[in-house]
Amino acid sequence: MSRRSTFARSGFVRTLCLVAGGALVLAGCTSNTENESSGGATSTVSIDVVKVDEIAVQLPDRVKGANKVVVGVNTPYQPNEFKDPSGKIVGFDVDLMNAVTAVLGVTPVYTESDFDKIIPAIQAGTYDLGMSSFTDTKEREQSVDFVTYFNAGIQWAQPAGGSVDPNNACGLRVAVQTTTIEDTDEIPAKSAACVAAGKPPIQKIKFDRQDDATTALVLGKVDAMSADSPVTAYAIKQSNGKLAPAGEVFDSAPYGWAVAKGSPLGPVLQLAVQHLIDDGTYQKIAENWGVQAGTIQQSVINGAVS
Repeated sequence: MSRRSTFARSGFVRTLCLVAGGALVLAGCTSNTENESSGGATSTVSIDVVKVDEIAVQLPDRVKGANKVVVGVNTPYQPNEFKDPSGKIVGFDVDLMNAVTAVLGVTPVYTESDFDKIIPAIQAGTYDLGMSSFTDTKEREQSVDFVTYFNAGIQWAQPAGGSVDPNNACGLRVAVQTTTIEDTDEIPAKSAACVAAGKPPIQKIKFDRQDDATTALVLGKVDAMSADSPVTAYAIKQSNGKLAPAGEVFDSAPYGWAVAKGSPLGPVLQLAVQHLIDDGTYQKIAENWGVQAGTIQQSVINGAVS
């Protein structure tokens, strides 16, 4: 049961229309919508998000003056951030960011970038924040701060009917998206263990785009895929029975939005996320995308577990 925030609210209300499996839009809610991910009509959920003056007033002057936040994002990474058929960036992360910026009374400006260039661009001041399913790690916290908003683990996928064991994948071809935790930490560690046991290493096959990694698995070009749990679950769902889980979810860790180290924007974002958690909006958004298994009850600054 969520508790309602006691923050003061302004008279401004932004109505967010959540389309199941599709985009969140600011107006024109309809009862049915055609979208690429579902392949058919889906219902919408309308949520009123009110600007909260007590939180919004704490925004850095630069953000208040611009009346916007520039958000670096890498697509596609379904269901968190990807493009709908019209080319608009949509997803769970996007819907939540839209709600957060409604609380703050500013406009989000989504700017595409290579995944590995987002944190450097935040450090350089090009982006106000990064929103690309970043796992909050102690190593990354040396470069930027994170505002946590979700909890995800690692989940492998395999062709339906397969028998891949993520803990015994020596010699297999495993697809990952480049510079993700799966690429930099998980697969190298598993491969090193294989070599130490006198077995062949894992053949890590890297892709710049997550959808290319998924496609490689569907086409049989790799034996398995490792990605964050909501991403793998979505890929399996969209494969029409061609893919299946391989093993259980493991190594759960927080997702965070990245901001410059010591930036006053971080605590304000954290307050806005917590407000949405407390009033139930956050849960509605998560349920709309089917990712409620990873919801959190408390948003923090720098919540890395490793």
